Amino acid sequence: MSDKENTLDDEFLEDALLDGEDQEQKLENEEEEEEKSVEETLSDELAKEKDKFLRLFAEFENYKRRTSKERMELFKTAGQEVIVSLLPVLDDFDRAMKELAKSEDKDAFTGIELINVKLRETLKNKGLEMVEANAGDVFDAEIHEAITQIPAPDKKMKGKIIDVIEKGFKLGDRIIRHPKVVVGN
Repeated sequence: MSDKENTLDDEFLEDALLDGEDQEQKLENEEEEEEKSVEETLSDELAKEKDKFLRLFAEFENYKRRTSKERMELFKTAGQEVIVSLLPVLDDFDRAMKELAKSEDKDAFTGIELINVKLRETLKNKGLEMVEANAGDVFDAEIHEAITQIPAPDKKMKGKIIDVIEKGFKLGDRIIRHPKVVVGN
């Protein structure tokens, strides 16, 4: 063989080797792309699952907060029905105290007064508060219940409370009985 033939053979072998290496390189690149696409796919799925988990977790936290708030409200107003049924008793005590104050039997007055104070303190400890409404206060439809309107004795009393017929009460932050008032017009 001549040098020329050896050179051609060497070139042919080099080309064949280069082609083989290029093909191997191409296969490696394709495999890396497949791996990247698998990694990217898994990464995307992981991100979706994380988002789903975070949303579910947030929803559960909101649920816990809401039920806790509802439970606290229930505890605050658990005895509301009983307390509302005792409000007429408080009204009767007020009327009895006014009549006993007129009588000469001071011992009976003192005894009834002690029972009245004890009942009011017990209800106060359960969250019952009186809604303040006095003659001369400005009428507020959200707080007061106007049972009638009468002509105001003077111009200063227009739109103001003339008389309080029945006391109002609230349990916690909620009004359970609005004060019944007479308003001047």
